[in-house]
Amino acid sequence: MPLAAQRLTADSAGAAPATAAHRFATRGAAVALATILTMPFDTRLAEGMRDGAPQRSRALRGTAKAFDAAGDPGALIASLLLYGAGRATSSPRLTRIGLHAGEAVVIAGATTSLLKFAGGRQRPYVVSGDADDFTPFRVAAGHTSFPSGHTTVAFAFASAVTSELAAQSTRAAWIGGTLLYTSAGLVGLARMYDDKHWASDVVLGAGIGTVAGIETVAFSRLHGGNRVERMLGHLTVAPGANGLTLSVRQGME
Repeated sequence: MPLAAQRLTADSAGAAPATAAHRFATRGAAVALATILTMPFDTRLAEGMRDGAPQRSRALRGTAKAFDAAGDPGALIASLLLYGAGRATSSPRLTRIGLHAGEAVVIAGATTSLLKFAGGRQRPYVVSGDADDFTPFRVAAGHTSFPSGHTTVAFAFASAVTSELAAQSTRAAWIGGTLLYTSAGLVGLARMYDDKHWASDVVLGAGIGTVAGIETVAFSRLHGGNRVERMLGHLTVAPGANGLTLSVRQGME
């Protein structure tokens, strides 16, 4: 579904506000429904992740830590690197990808932080098997489970980059998107393996991130001269005698 949804982004540049709002509402409802349908399986899936054999595997523990880092802070760092590389090499396309991926990561991350506070859901490691402990607006230690922030930003990055690729090449979008979304999914599994999140936390995070990435790129196409892009469009990163230097440049191509 995420890869197929990227095709809508390329066609949405001329969408009317009502159409865009309807599309956003439809995607939001789909994410909410998927989250609700996953909740009855939270405890069973968490118990499966706690199975002794996988938890004793040093290779799996190491891999999970790597994907944890790939989600947060990896998604934001990758966005900054893409943006910086685009500026340094005078590549408008790479600059755009990094900028929009970074915007999506920040927007999705902020949304997740608000929901964590509003939900106050207990993490799996606090009390095993108690997936229904919510303390809305009273976040205590270990009650910031819903949704998964690492998963959210990983999917936001994957979605934004894939949406940008889709505008240039369907083949590139399918190849790149498959790799990016698979990696983002493994971030979510790593969070469950570490007993930090319930399955529905991961599903909600994946949905928020995916929608954030798609909508961020769609918005940028409708409002290409928005204030953020105008401000960042004046900055150029280039190698200098003492390292990277910043200079002023007019507009983004």
